[in-house]
Amino acid sequence: MKDFTKPVKDVLSKNGWSFLRQGGRGSHEIWQSPDGSSTVTVNYNMKSRHTANKILTKAGMSERLR
Repeated sequence: MKDFTKPVKDVLSKNGWSFLRQGGRGSHEIWQSPDGSSTVTVNYNMKSRHTANKILTKAGMSERLR
């Protein structure tokens, strides 16, 4: 099964988002928008393309992973 964590992080980075901090138990990361107004949670070992695309949608991006 494919892991979508790295592609999501790559898209976020490419669009100016930055790593903010580790999640509470280390199973996810919090990323912050370029202007600091919003955050998204990126899970480790993300196996679902649908989850990956939901994160990108929440981040306000039209790009989708396939």
